[in-house]
Amino acid sequence: MNFRTKDGRKLTYRRMGSGPILVCHPGGPGFSALEFGDLAGLWERFTLVMLNPRGTGGSDRPSDPRAYQIDDYVADLDELRQHLGLERISLLGFSHGGIAAQAYAAAYPNRLIRLVLASTLPRFGPEQEAAMKAGMDKRSGQPWFADAAAALEEEQDGEFRTDEQLGELVFREMPLYFARFGPAEAGYLDAIRSDSINADALRVFNEEIFNTFDLRSKLPSITAPTLVINGDEDFICGPVCAAEMSAAIRGSRQVIIGDSGHMTFVEQPEAFHTEVGDFLEGA
Repeated sequence: MNFRTKDGRKLTYRRMGSGPILVCHPGGPGFSALEFGDLAGLWERFTLVMLNPRGTGGSDRPSDPRAYQIDDYVADLDELRQHLGLERISLLGFSHGGIAAQAYAAAYPNRLIRLVLASTLPRFGPEQEAAMKAGMDKRSGQPWFADAAAALEEEQDGEFRTDEQLGELVFREMPLYFARFGPAEAGYLDAIRSDSINADALRVFNEEIFNTFDLRSKLPSITAPTLVINGDEDFICGPVCAAEMSAAIRGSRQVIIGDSGHMTFVEQPEAFHTEVGDFLEGA
């Protein structure tokens, strides 16, 4: 499904399930909603509206190659809300999508019913960098580690020019994002390997945003009931990130899923389904 933004761009989204609408923003930046799969079966309880962010999954790229700022994603979320004809939405943001969701919730507190911040972070500072290094050290004995770590370094250093080159790097580094990388996790990657990752979006994020953004001062403006949910073995958005968000968002609920890395809805789908579903239903 798709609609046109006020500036004439096409934005597409996947819609599945039945029940109350849950708008879902994927991560990256540069990934489409394909990475959600069936989002741990939440479609059984909700109508999932899974946005393909600008430049992914059939959504148009902006004419300005730098128009991948956090506020740009916030604007697209609100255009989707208007397209759906809703005064308020429940919103789930995963990873980079969680950054956009935090900023959206702070900018438009009266336009949210409930907010889920999944495997995300409000900044990347010294504490987060230390946790990332510790998480990588913990995986250093795995046979895939050297190649994955090299690919991550190349990606963060911007050693890619095309979507295809970025895709090769990302899928080499992805084992780092799981608590345990086995056949099920490899199967998930095979299922999303056809996704074309937007190199422009990730390049802008890595070069201009990642090491400088800080949403902590905005988080107290969030008034919607909020669930902060992260994996205990997430090397990049783990418990230290969850603690900062939940401390700053009044009344938020924090859940740390055990034996899970970054991809909580893949690694521990039952726990993710239960925690998110029950929260959204007010249980």
